[in-house]
Amino acid sequence: MAVGVPVLQMARVRHNYLAIVVAAIACFLLEAGWYSAFMNTWLNGIGRTMQWLTSSGMNPAIQYATALAMAALMATAISCVTQLTGKQTALRGIKVAALLWAGFEMTTFATEYVFEVRPISLFFVNAGYWLFGMMLMGAIVGAWKKKA
Repeated sequence: MAVGVPVLQMARVRHNYLAIVVAAIACFLLEAGWYSAFMNTWLNGIGRTMQWLTSSGMNPAIQYATALAMAALMATAISCVTQLTGKQTALRGIKVAALLWAGFEMTTFATEYVFEVRPISLFFVNAGYWLFGMMLMGAIVGAWKKKA
């Protein structure tokens, strides 16, 4: 090896799949409570009624499965970034999740809502849920280390 050439070592990511599943389920349960609490604001923001939603013909099993699968994918990404940026802790997981939210979720929602001329109340409901949901998942995957 050449003298004076820095050697980069790749951090090893060790996913704890049980923690990822638990984080996804926790986020899913938070989502159920969040949207129940903000149901009227959300419905007004999307310009729909509960009657319309129930008669839309969409299969709720597909909706719930999609929400759970996407939460698991997000928890996996949070776990990966948490481990690649330093020591794996609950606090680092929360910080990573908040940063990912600010860099991707919030910015995407803000741009989308401005061009779609959606109400700011809907932005706060949807983006707010993801901030807390991602931080919850970050805390779980950050704190729950995979055994060696």
